[in-house]
Amino acid sequence: MPRQVPVILFLAAVSAAAQKYAGPRPAKPDVPYMLHATNLVETEVAEAKEEKLKDEIRYLVSGAASTARTPLASPVFVIQAEKIVPEKLQLYKLESKGGQREITFSRKKKDSGRPIRFAVSRLDDRLYRIEVDESLELGEYSLTPDGSNQVFCFQVY
Repeated sequence: MPRQVPVILFLAAVSAAAQKYAGPRPAKPDVPYMLHATNLVETEVAEAKEEKLKDEIRYLVSGAASTARTPLASPVFVIQAEKIVPEKLQLYKLESKGGQREITFSRKKKDSGRPIRFAVSRLDDRLYRIEVDESLELGEYSLTPDGSNQVFCFQVY
């Protein structure tokens, strides 16, 4: 029996790896979708405007709140990656000010623009799952590819 345990564990691992993802699939490639049970909710796709100040860079997204909303404090996303590399996405909390959402990165302020941690796992060929590692506060958030002004916004309510 003790010699059979490694074989059984190996077969279980191979079987689990061979299973295909059977959940919902995104309608559009390169757009993160929030997973709500068996439904996918498309994130709001936008382009952030960049403003350079003396010691800061501010990114602005029009609209006070995102149209994509989730009640989940630790949202899960599914993305069909073609051009975007899911591991290169970054998650940020945005502040809603004056009818727009913004984030400021400063060399002097310690609390400026820190990314929020998340885990990426592969579900299928070019299909990925993104899970936020911590509970998010109520508010506005954005996933963005590193080095890009493209944003995928959502609101935790």
